[in-house]
Amino acid sequence: MSIVVAYSADRYGEAALTHAADQARKERTRLVVVNATLGNKLVDDRFAHDADITALQERLAAEGLEVVVRHDLVDDVADAVIAAADEERATLIVVGIRHRSPVGKLLLGSVAQRIILEAHCPVLAVKPAA
Repeated sequence: MSIVVAYSADRYGEAALTHAADQARKERTRLVVVNATLGNKLVDDRFAHDADITALQERLAAEGLEVVVRHDLVDDVADAVIAAADEERATLIVVGIRHRSPVGKLLLGSVAQRIILEAHCPVLAVKPAA
């Protein structure tokens, strides 16, 4: 069993990570951090650098958490998060959400929305404090 967090290297991802880590501590279960980006993107500010991923792993381990990080180039980010949750038998997925315009949703879709609708376990959607 595990808690899966869809992590992005921004304040939305940090909010999701904070909630997921808290929940993993409460449930005394493994935390699986998924930081993925599309393989066809040349630059993605939400995809963490390798050094940042190492620091993240060390920080979470120092907090006493068992942590696994999936840091991958993928065909579809939502599918990668859902697949990780299925493979890890997740009891919860945590995602950070951001405000998007209706046009932005139409043109780009929404990873968080797809995860919420297609996941096989409960999903907690969080946003950063104001």
